Amino acid sequence: MKVEAKQLEFLTSTAPKTGADLLIDLLKSEGVDTLFGYPGGAVLPIYDAIYRAQGTIKHILFRHEQGMIHAAEGYARITGRPGVVIATSGPGATNLVTGITDAMMDSLPLVVFTGQVARSVIGTDAFQEADVMAITTPITKHNYQVQSISDLPRIVKEAFHIASTGRPGPVLVDIPKDISAGVLVEEPEEACIDLPGYQPTTKPNPLQIKKLADSIAKAKKPVILAGAGVLHGKASRELTAFAEKHQLPVVTTLLGLGAFPADSPLSLGMGGMHGTYAANMALHETDLLVNFGARFDDRLTGNLKHFAPHAKVAHIDIDPAEIGKNVPTQIPIVSDAKEALVELIDQTAESPEIMAWLETLHQYKQEYPLWYKHNPDGMCPQWLIEAVHKVTNGEAIVTTDVGQHQMWAAQYYTFREPHRWITSGGLGTMGFGFPAAIGAQIASPESTVVAFVGDGGFQMTLQELSVIYERNLPVKIIIVNNGALGMVRQWQELLHGNRISESILHTQPDFVKLADSYGIRGMKIDNEEDLITSLPELFAHDGPVLVDCRVLQQEKVFPMIAPGKGIHEMIGVKPS
Repeated sequence: MKVEAKQLEFLTSTAPKTGADLLIDLLKSEGVDTLFGYPGGAVLPIYDAIYRAQGTIKHILFRHEQGMIHAAEGYARITGRPGVVIATSGPGATNLVTGITDAMMDSLPLVVFTGQVARSVIGTDAFQEADVMAITTPITKHNYQVQSISDLPRIVKEAFHIASTGRPGPVLVDIPKDISAGVLVEEPEEACIDLPGYQPTTKPNPLQIKKLADSIAKAKKPVILAGAGVLHGKASRELTAFAEKHQLPVVTTLLGLGAFPADSPLSLGMGGMHGTYAANMALHETDLLVNFGARFDDRLTGNLKHFAPHAKVAHIDIDPAEIGKNVPTQIPIVSDAKEALVELIDQTAESPEIMAWLETLHQYKQEYPLWYKHNPDGMCPQWLIEAVHKVTNGEAIVTTDVGQHQMWAAQYYTFREPHRWITSGGLGTMGFGFPAAIGAQIASPESTVVAFVGDGGFQMTLQELSVIYERNLPVKIIIVNNGALGMVRQWQELLHGNRISESILHTQPDFVKLADSYGIRGMKIDNEEDLITSLPELFAHDGPVLVDCRVLQQEKVFPMIAPGKGIHEMIGVKPS
């Protein structure tokens, strides 16, 4: 497949054009409007070109490379377009590793440009040299090191194509300083994409689609599992239409939240380690499991010996490597989720007769709902999430860090629409939530963006408060502050004999004074009455806000599937 590039429009200047000028032109030709970056020696020619571009591409200066790449992930998650990152060589590049890995595991499109020492000194342990190609090969969809200015148009075109097609993911382009500083001798040729070894399958096999449709018609206990692939494929509307056509119950994964409306009678909620009883029992008892774009990771399945033991499994995924990787699959369909759903909707097979199954699942939902106990001695974190849901009408873009607050947000902030939920699923990255919210706010300036963060994870990337202050980004930061590494403490209490080892944060900053030092409005709230009074006004504020919510330390996330247990072996299903 060859894709012709647009004719490049070059900056008008009497100065000689450099490789860096060419790079900026190429980014503009790809429709890039925002750069997430941090300058340094090896990328100074690129920043010189950004200066010469006179604001034609917006650059956001972050305070740490990890913060800016998580912001680029948030941007990519909301827009569906690649987040573009620029960092210098050596420590600048290595500070990106966590974010690149996070994007790889959660299938987020990024194009990451790293500076590199000049070609003549690569391999000599030069100042701020790191072998970023070797470091990032396992954690990128593809990576390049530019060896000639004339290669830049092709490499940039391919990088954006690879990052955003098939299963999305990060692509890294390493640019030696002598390439970016080098002078263009002649106008480069127009680039085209010619990647015979990279041809993602997007259309489903018609015979497999018919086989699945026939299986659905015969099933007695079918269930749909909706993963992030539905969202990446922009297939939420088609999924809803398909489920409603055949009255099929739907379970979503953590990363699939929002793919199907949570208020639908057919929604069973989130499945997995902290999923609902109805969702997990549906996955355990089903006789036909239809997976759209989920990768059957261990936090969803629990012990594989007990996962969907009675089910025929159909797996629709754009990445063939995922099909059959963890769960044996009888109906494999390599396809984009939307393309497969469109074909399934058009099938003439009859709907299954499953009224008894739907009634059983309805009873599970009624008898075993999510629960928590109000405590007069403090604020319940679950109630906090519900209060924010109410004041935002469930329409905010929500980001989280990783831990208890992440699971409470997944359980209690329910979504009616897609593309409102941003979290670190596969890698489980603390410090992700706040910078991801910055990227989401940049991507969607008119949206309400809420960052639910823990008091532990927030301290890993809080320096990005500078960014929301200087850009006046109205991100609302809700610190779910229990004075602990909450999920670590919960596991220690339940699974390690209550040996609480180094998971209590005995010393904390004054988060309100911290916010004030950055010029941001802050408030500390330690009871539910004050929160009810304050939230509407705080969310009406047209700038950034930080709310330090002191919640009960001993609260746990339930239900829970302990490691090694089956998906049906939940604890904490009902109040003790």
